[in-house]
Amino acid sequence: MLIGIGSTAHAQVPHAAQAYRADLTRTARVVWGLNAPVAVFAAQVHTESAWKPGAVSHVGAAGLAQFMPGTSKWIAGIDPALKADQPFNPAWAMRALVVYDLWLYERAPAPYSPRDRMWVALRAYNGGLGHWQAEARNAVSSDRAAVDAACGTAKRHRSHCVENLTYPRRILIDLQPRYATWGPTL
Repeated sequence: MLIGIGSTAHAQVPHAAQAYRADLTRTARVVWGLNAPVAVFAAQVHTESAWKPGAVSHVGAAGLAQFMPGTSKWIAGIDPALKADQPFNPAWAMRALVVYDLWLYERAPAPYSPRDRMWVALRAYNGGLGHWQAEARNAVSSDRAAVDAACGTAKRHRSHCVENLTYPRRILIDLQPRYATWGPTL
């Protein structure tokens, strides 16, 4: 259920976000197509850095998309448009975020709904695809809720599950409605 759509939702979008709206929309559509879930990506940037291009986390994640140095270097090597590793460059960071989300989305189970595939992609963005895949192997069934319930049963310690399970919920349920006017939602 989408709540807060309209002028209230627009008011909840940080002022800093408006400067990046056109670039994020254009980048998302180039990478994902015209129906790119722009509202998801905006909510993700909101979650990652609060739209602060110079943000650095306590563990060293950098820029709008909060890439760790190894991921930043890796993602720069898989997309010709991301030749240089530039996590503090807003255009680079937004391109890297949508490219990485697509790469993760394509590795989520195809039978899942688009929203569940994005849920998986977001969990993988936050905690690593390998962790999600190992938990999927341990789950009692292959549906997304069962894999979520298996969080912490493989390589990841259970203490990390609160953050990893909250991450897609915050983006898809709490924040995405604020950005619904930016483009398609999931």
